Amino acid sequence: MTLYHFANCLALAYTPYYLTYKYTGLSEYGAFWKVGQASLMYILTQLAKMLFLATFFPMSDMEEEEGEHKFDFLNDFLRATVDIADLVGIYLVMSRVSGKGAVKVLVAGLGWGFAELVLTRLVFLWVGARGVEFDWRYIQKSFDANISLLHFITLATLVWMWTKRNSQHGAGVTGVLSLVLGLACYKGLLVSGAASIMQLGSWATLLQDAMVSVCLGLVSLQLYLGVTSLDKY
Repeated sequence: MTLYHFANCLALAYTPYYLTYKYTGLSEYGAFWKVGQASLMYILTQLAKMLFLATFFPMSDMEEEEGEHKFDFLNDFLRATVDIADLVGIYLVMSRVSGKGAVKVLVAGLGWGFAELVLTRLVFLWVGARGVEFDWRYIQKSFDANISLLHFITLATLVWMWTKRNSQHGAGVTGVLSLVLGLACYKGLLVSGAASIMQLGSWATLLQDAMVSVCLGLVSLQLYLGVTSLDKY
């Protein structure tokens, strides 16, 4: 029964990644190794961020003892600011991928999300979901992995549009793009802050994160369609 629960959690977490690779055309481009390179870039970026955070923003003794993070706006804001390094990593990945903009976005977003899934959730699911007692935390982690996939594809889309902006797009498009990119970068901070203020439970926080990610994704898609349509003329 425990192995069955683990298999369910694993399928729920990994299936969207497989479907994204299979049915978005990446498999036809033979982009498997490009996705792998994006995952490697994710690992290098996270190592650099960990060294920086450990040096300048170490965890407090209370956090280490309790094993969980409590919301602190200033500290979390500074940590979220360090996450801007992900934008640099995603840009470097897309700069090494040849092809259409959609292919670059999907390779970077899928590789980034898959590496995060393997490094941050696989061991957690393997150790926890195979336990004797059933716990909804592991189902939540699997859903969270799906939200992360949408978030990283959105982030890659925004980075690609930022690098492709020109005088034809106007100040309005650039302003909206900057605003959405800023919201996407600090999404985790905003979701954690709202959950802390409203004292939301784990399922409500997950639903809130999903709604915010979907909204940012839809806005990014609309911007992407607008930018690509302007580039045709």
